[in-house]
Amino acid sequence: MEKKRIFSVQTRNNIVLDIFLLISGLVTALSGIYFLFLPVGGYQGGRNPLYGVTIFFERHTWSDIHIWASVLILALVLLHIPLHWEWIVKMTKSGFRSMLGKSRLNKYSKFNLAINILVGLSGLICAISGVYFLLVPGASHASPVGDPEWLFSLLTWDLIHTWSGVVAISAAVLHFWIHWKWVLKVLNKYWKVWTKKLVFQKLDQAIVVPSSEG
Repeated sequence: MEKKRIFSVQTRNNIVLDIFLLISGLVTALSGIYFLFLPVGGYQGGRNPLYGVTIFFERHTWSDIHIWASVLILALVLLHIPLHWEWIVKMTKSGFRSMLGKSRLNKYSKFNLAINILVGLSGLICAISGVYFLLVPGASHASPVGDPEWLFSLLTWDLIHTWSGVVAISAAVLHFWIHWKWVLKVLNKYWKVWTKKLVFQKLDQAIVVPSSEG
């Protein structure tokens, strides 16, 4: 007989994807905070007290961690959007209708929609500025090429990336808080099923079938 599913396939995919998004998001945020508080400043004749400070890894290692965690987030977001496309279209239409006075969204739905828009826009801006630093030649404070000044100055791109990242992290925390009950419900149900299976496995191992011989 076919086993009964704990949750639908969509719910299972959502929770797995969200777990990976949470982990990669935390890694990206922590590595970003490292660069925020330990910017490139040089020795400055001894006036820079943070020069040479190492926290767990060297600076180039933190850079690699930040880059690849960010790339992973982009890949996961590209999977996340199709899974929630129907909800995105539905809420976008409801939002426009509410603005035109043709429909009414409750306060929770309005807040949820606003947070999702904030996460999307700030994340997009942060991603674009991150791709700029990754792909544009000379787009680095330590580069000998100099400021490429592509659309904006290097300092402006740095500020855009930093503060869009801060907004994205803050909005993502609110997004997680809004859906905390759903996350807790799903994880709790998986935990109960897993512990139940573990108990039955131990009971099966403890049962000794007597031999019919003798």
